[in-house]
Amino acid sequence: MQTSKAVIEFETARLRLRQWRMADRGPFAALNADPEVMAFFPAPLTRAASDAMASRCEALIDARGWGFWACELKRTGDFMGFVGLHVPTMALPFSPCVEIGWRLALPFWGQGYASEAARGALAVGFERLALPEIVSFTAIVNARSRALMSRLGMRQAGAFMHPSLADDSPLRAHCWYRLPVAQWRAPSEHNSETVT
Repeated sequence: MQTSKAVIEFETARLRLRQWRMADRGPFAALNADPEVMAFFPAPLTRAASDAMASRCEALIDARGWGFWACELKRTGDFMGFVGLHVPTMALPFSPCVEIGWRLALPFWGQGYASEAARGALAVGFERLALPEIVSFTAIVNARSRALMSRLGMRQAGAFMHPSLADDSPLRAHCWYRLPVAQWRAPSEHNSETVT
């Protein structure tokens, strides 16, 4: 594991993106067990698998200073899920890369929270981490996530077969989107999120 670095945390207008807490494990397990939330993943997660994922997210943030942050609604303090940046460990056609990803509980869908948090994460990636490019990928059939990628100003760059999914999986066919820093810096509605 890398040397521990100062943890980056930030806020947007409605959200707080922060390091994980033990209290997050319960609501995280609930969203990972929700079939609708997990529709484009191989299967819902058991409590043990969900806790292990939360611990990995926490450890990576502790090591790098950034990662898949716990996302909290500032108004209520409710844990919503995660949004953030990650270095995939599997070999992908576009590796090495930093991806942006998200997973929010169903009650928080359809209110612009994922877009708001993701724009904040992109700002951290480009402005504080000086990343040259950020990518995202999902199953081709995942129209909701693909729409969010487009709203963020990302452009589809290609398709591939996910290496960790079975040949007969309906989720194996994936697409990936990219956002170079120059495109992020270009004036547009995509990069207007204020983070503190």
